[in-house]
Amino acid sequence: MPGNSGPTVRLSRRSETRAPAAPAGCNGGYPSQAWEYWTKKGLVSGGLYESHVGCRPYSIPPCEHHVNGTRPQCTGEGGDTPKCSKKCEPGYSPSYKEDKNYGYDSYSVSSSEKEIMAEIYKNGPVEGAFTVFSDFLSYKSGVYRHVAGEVLGGHAIRILGWGKENDVPYWLVGNSWNVDWGDHGFFKIVRGEDHCGIESEIVAGIPRTDQYWGRF
Repeated sequence: MPGNSGPTVRLSRRSETRAPAAPAGCNGGYPSQAWEYWTKKGLVSGGLYESHVGCRPYSIPPCEHHVNGTRPQCTGEGGDTPKCSKKCEPGYSPSYKEDKNYGYDSYSVSSSEKEIMAEIYKNGPVEGAFTVFSDFLSYKSGVYRHVAGEVLGGHAIRILGWGKENDVPYWLVGNSWNVDWGDHGFFKIVRGEDHCGIESEIVAGIPRTDQYWGRF
């Protein structure tokens, strides 16, 4: 969880996947509702698969997205969503209820390039969504611009920052397809044109910092 001050907490992806914000479980959901769930219901901590970090580490083994690598290939949508368990893994303390972290506020951010930049500068990375075309799957480096290929669907991502490469303005984006895909798991996409809808569905939030300081 990014912030300009105070402790950093890694929130559990598993608890969010099972939240009402993701009515289809592993097959998708709505980013804005996920942020709202964080503010109203809270999320426990949790690290990566088999990391034993936090209350509820991620429970689905990593797989390869659209590349050949050391992991097995992902099977796509249609897999079973893990059942919701409101217990931390054995040996972890505090309790599930006590481990909950809440957002102070969640909100949509204007599609204005300047306002998105201001939000990232002030409060850290934001969440966005964009339309994925088939030519995106083979991205390796540079600034992505859709050229050809069919629509494959929508995809939620983290916008971390911005810059220019060969005079082309871009957003720096963190993907969720593991480090073997793209530029070590990241990609750049054209900034300022709402390319593939990248600037149309920006959501963000602010953590309740008072609950963190109360633990120290």
